[in-house]
Amino acid sequence: MDAEKKGPGQDGRKRGLQAVTHEFPPVYDENSRILILGTFPSVKSREQHFYYGHPRNRFWRVIAALTRNPVPETIEEKKKLLLTNGIAVWDVIASCEIIGSSDSSIRNVKANDIAGLLKKSRIGAVYANGAAAASFYRKYCFPRTGRPAFLLPSTSPANAAWTLPKLLEAWSVILPALSGGED
Repeated sequence: MDAEKKGPGQDGRKRGLQAVTHEFPPVYDENSRILILGTFPSVKSREQHFYYGHPRNRFWRVIAALTRNPVPETIEEKKKLLLTNGIAVWDVIASCEIIGSSDSSIRNVKANDIAGLLKKSRIGAVYANGAAAASFYRKYCFPRTGRPAFLLPSTSPANAAWTLPKLLEAWSVILPALSGGED
């Protein structure tokens, strides 16, 4: 009976701020041309230990459509899709306090070493998946990288105003950097 009274959020995910650390590495290799940055992994992504794990997040559908590939299902398929197409993925935040998956609740940020990643790769352009990622990048990473991050509309299910066709149109700006780029 007590379990029935607890209700939603009693597992701690929605109840209050939790100190959380990003527990999986960036995806990149020597052929990566662009870096797409999220803010911090969602609860679903943290459970799966990989990026964009929420089934309604449109990230994988967008990348698959733009690169003319099938939508990947497994983590290995997702990594292969990214790396085959010159795409690196990471998140701006290494650790923070957060309520569930809510970017607006994020406090006490420690940023990932984006500058270090850029120095040891051939990445020529940085993109932020959503306004929160762009804002945290500007505040915590841009002073060290000196490279702007181009804002893309968030693929999160919370950004329901952006339909998949609208996302594909907006995200198509990444294609020139993938096909040409500097050597």
